[in-house]
Amino acid sequence: MKIKFILAVFISIWLALIVRVFFLAVESNTYYERLSLNNTIKTEKIAPVRGEIVDRNNKPIAINKLGFKIQLRPHLRSKQKIDTFNEEIQILTKLLPNLDSDKLIKNYIKKDSYYNHDYIDIVHFISYEEIIPVYSILNLRENINIVSAPRRYYPYEEIGAHIIGYVSRANKKDIKDNDLLELIGYTGKTGVEKYYNTYLQGEAGSREIKVNANNQEIEELSYKSSKEDSKLTLSIDIELQAYIASLFKKKAGAVIVMDINGSILAASSFPEYDLNTFVSGISHDEWNVLSESLDKPFTNKLVNGLYPPGSTIKTGLGLVYITTDIDTNWHVECTASMPLGKRIFRCWKKTGHGKTEITKAIRESCDDYFYKGSLIVGIKKMSDGLLRYGLGKKTGVDLPNEFVGTVPSREWKRKKYNSPWYMGETVNTSIGQGDFLVTPMQMAQFTALMATGKLPTPHFAKMIGDEPVEPEITEVLNKDEIKKLPIIQKAMYQVCNYPKGTATNYISSKVEIAGKTGTAQVIAIMQDIEDRVLEHEMSYYTRSHAWFTTYGPYKNPQYIVLAMVEHGGHGGTAAGKMVSDIYDKLLELEYIKK
Repeated sequence: MKIKFILAVFISIWLALIVRVFFLAVESNTYYERLSLNNTIKTEKIAPVRGEIVDRNNKPIAINKLGFKIQLRPHLRSKQKIDTFNEEIQILTKLLPNLDSDKLIKNYIKKDSYYNHDYIDIVHFISYEEIIPVYSILNLRENINIVSAPRRYYPYEEIGAHIIGYVSRANKKDIKDNDLLELIGYTGKTGVEKYYNTYLQGEAGSREIKVNANNQEIEELSYKSSKEDSKLTLSIDIELQAYIASLFKKKAGAVIVMDINGSILAASSFPEYDLNTFVSGISHDEWNVLSESLDKPFTNKLVNGLYPPGSTIKTGLGLVYITTDIDTNWHVECTASMPLGKRIFRCWKKTGHGKTEITKAIRESCDDYFYKGSLIVGIKKMSDGLLRYGLGKKTGVDLPNEFVGTVPSREWKRKKYNSPWYMGETVNTSIGQGDFLVTPMQMAQFTALMATGKLPTPHFAKMIGDEPVEPEITEVLNKDEIKKLPIIQKAMYQVCNYPKGTATNYISSKVEIAGKTGTAQVIAIMQDIEDRVLEHEMSYYTRSHAWFTTYGPYKNPQYIVLAMVEHGGHGGTAAGKMVSDIYDKLLELEYIKK
């Protein structure tokens, strides 16, 4: 019995061994063939060249500057090869004195590991002019590899900085969201560079090669080119951008020039900054100067700057008033102050405006008319109308991270603060103050609605590749609003052209324009102050923001021109001459046709 048991165990062991040998020799053959293939055939991805950005006249505003990156063979820091490693570093710094040896070593150590068999980038970019004199010497060294690596370049430097945006090295989060960035290394960080990044970056190509045990290339088996013909044409005129920048020197704020269909001809947030600084990496000193500036140059004020709209909102609220609970002939007797509870709401004009109806109220910006009208119409109809007119929501402009702003209402306050609404807040809202906040882009879109009765979606892209970008226009006004809109338009014309119009004395343009000024307070004025300090007598950062939003020509609206000057005081004073000059430039460049 014992012999039979031992024999059975012996046979079982041999059967198991035979089965295992069969599995390893026959069944696993395919697996080991594939493993062997991976060891000899290698697939390399080919980084695409980023698409260029041009203006409407095909002038390049974001291009790729020819250059190279320098790579070093991996695994050179072992005891046997450390002398070779040091020699290569010394050769590089001797031939290219601008290179920092410590930085080269640091870049190498980051990527050098037992598992990495690819050449390591130790110089991410070196210009064509620098590398050419020493290219032949370095190219003969078997441990050094020189690879074409274009870098983004912005010929106009700071002009249009916030709309163009910049590219910079991709971080871990960027790469996690877009694995192609591990190959490319750079990604759009702001502006249209970020908004259209997926399109601009193109698609990677690939090549399949046979390598030997030393990872040396023997043969190219296949090649697929990268997709990189991704040109983006913007609607902006870069020369007009530069002209506007010359008008806005030493000021902070924003300017937008947009046609009535939403195509943006120029838009700037001030102060601007040189985009090229961020491509290669900004120094700590430069960063501190920009980040600590009270004028906030990093903020794209076009879509991320939130400001009280002030009196510019009176055109839209006037339309709400005369199409809901107030007759067009309704008027107030403005005496410069309106008591409400324990507060007194003052009109900006100390002597009052006297008898005032809708046209005069907009032309001379009478606060009292809008105070008293708001108490009749109520905050619900006011906020509902303004939301329908495009405020309190994104405009849809092709820039990243657009803010929505705030149109105050009972529902908004309850949701945000869980607090009741007060009548005084309705009155504050009627003159664009209190919690009311808008972006300049929203106000440009809103002005287009007042000019044409239609709400366009602002956009910077004119053509994506060979495909034109079609305008998007929304009908938001009801029949009564369309019928009575000419009353508002006439009042806006009088703002710029009639005696006592708030902008008349500051307009000098050859183009007949219509518009609305606005003064947005940044600090509260105490109730017990009878005589207000004049804006120019206040310290700079306590002065009101100055708005002036316009359209022209009046009888044939073609363009919106908006200027918002931070701490500029009165809209007409701060921006009237500037806006006039922009219209004259549009006329000179034949964008406006009379």
